[in-house]
Amino acid sequence: MTIYPSFNLKKISEYYFSKKNKELKFLEKKGNKIINLGIGNPDLFPPLGVIKTMKKASENENANKYQEYLGIPNLRKKFSEWYYKNYKIDLNPENEILPLMGSKEGILYTSMAYLNKNDYVLIPNPGYPTYTSISKLIGGKIIYYSLIEKNKWLPNLFEINKFNLNKVKIFWINYPHMPTGAKINIEELEKIVFFSRKNNILLVHDNPYSFILNDNPISIFNIKKSKDVSIELNTLSKSYNMAGWRIGMIAGKKNILENIIKIQSQVHSGMYFPLQKGAIEAMKFNNNWFISQNKEYSKRRNIIWEICDLLKISYYKNSAGLFVWGKLNKKNDILWTNKILYKYKIFITPGSIFGSNGKGYVRLSLCCKKQFLKTAKKRIIYY
Repeated sequence: MTIYPSFNLKKISEYYFSKKNKELKFLEKKGNKIINLGIGNPDLFPPLGVIKTMKKASENENANKYQEYLGIPNLRKKFSEWYYKNYKIDLNPENEILPLMGSKEGILYTSMAYLNKNDYVLIPNPGYPTYTSISKLIGGKIIYYSLIEKNKWLPNLFEINKFNLNKVKIFWINYPHMPTGAKINIEELEKIVFFSRKNNILLVHDNPYSFILNDNPISIFNIKKSKDVSIELNTLSKSYNMAGWRIGMIAGKKNILENIIKIQSQVHSGMYFPLQKGAIEAMKFNNNWFISQNKEYSKRRNIIWEICDLLKISYYKNSAGLFVWGKLNKKNDILWTNKILYKYKIFITPGSIFGSNGKGYVRLSLCCKKQFLKTAKKRIIYY
């Protein structure tokens, strides 16, 4: 007897890093010591006291019960304070903040709440693959808007306006941009918000890299009247090295979030209490935390730039986020990265997994200790 899977699975494939990690584990079992410069998985510790706070909270008599769907009030309050402290934005903790178990969850809930079958979605190319896979699973149709190096990896609204926008429901943007590390200024964001308002499109700003090697963190809500048409995803994963904790949030106007809450409340029954308490503790830390963390990432990035020089990869230094985005002197980034993996035992992410405009580029992660980066450099020099 055969039990057939959903037809929806024909629209997507297994996530690239899920498949690649199996290959890396296989190579390691054969005795190869792989240096992984692929995924953006922070290896540093959360701020001092966060884990201690979580452990203490686990002893609370209510810790193991179902928690509130909207998160405990103090978590929403702290997110609100955190937004004001870092972006100078006022968010009402009662109805403009929705805690999430990771911002990836927010991509799903937002799409489920606002997409009907055959509605269109504007997705960046290159961009985060999950925007595409979730849109396809829900039955949405994709319009990829082109991001190119010549335009500093920013949306070309003149070109986007040539599409039929009548059935476009969601416009995904992400700055500092993954995978390129491109930054955006207020003026460019204003143009995007105006475009979305004019075309009655929900603008979703995915904003996880604000504080990584970025001197000027920006929220979509720094733009006037953006709340009428925009929501923003944020997370503690990258900013506080808490990726495994799965703590994120959506911010936006009450009437927009209410529809997302309808989906969320059907899917889970609240976030584990100690995780919420740990998140509150993390957000108490001031800007010195980011300064210290970025000093470490800057040192790592310098070594990665040296690795890029050895491998004849060109790169742009004025970027932000957890990655170095580099251009090859060859077209086939898949073959090139496989060659590097099997020759030097170094895994580098091919740019084409993020879209056709990533072809001929590669992405290198800063989530690797300096000692391993130096080892990678030596492997290339002395091979």
